[in-house]
Amino acid sequence: MASDHVRLLTRGLAALALATSAAHGQITLKSPSWNELAERDRQVLAPLQGDWNNLDAQRKQKWLGLSKRYPTLQPDEQKRIQTQMQEWSRLTPDQRNAARERYKSLKSLPPDKKDAVREKWQEYQNLPPDMKRELAAKPVPPPKATGGARAPAAQPMRAAPKPAVAPPTSAPPPSAP
Repeated sequence: MASDHVRLLTRGLAALALATSAAHGQITLKSPSWNELAERDRQVLAPLQGDWNNLDAQRKQKWLGLSKRYPTLQPDEQKRIQTQMQEWSRLTPDQRNAARERYKSLKSLPPDKKDAVREKWQEYQNLPPDMKRELAAKPVPPPKATGGARAPAAQPMRAAPKPAVAPPTSAPPPSAP
């Protein structure tokens, strides 16, 4: 009878070790270097080449997921993504972190406020380039006190600042890395 207990205990420990290693394998993400990427992925992700080897595994996997979906996108969507990746690659690490924080705060807004931000952003996008330059030359006014907790102000993600009329809190980051 003692040998039955030992056998059960041994099987239980073996199963636990196997489950632990399987769970560990699920948590560990592949983090390929730039040179390990397929040629197709390197072409799609070319704007990120200079930063690629410094990205963490989770961000690499998100970008690789975009690369896999890329061929199924319409040409105008592909062009938009390429432009966004180029803009993203020009940002400093602080600007990227600020953009991520703005993205998180936008995602937590109620639907009606999200719609208002989208509308204001679209209004800005439709402005003529000279008006955008004029707005870029103006200093950004400090945020109004609302009494509630508010995310700290961050640098704009794009070169031109948001419109003075009704600024959105952020431009949507490229496919949210």
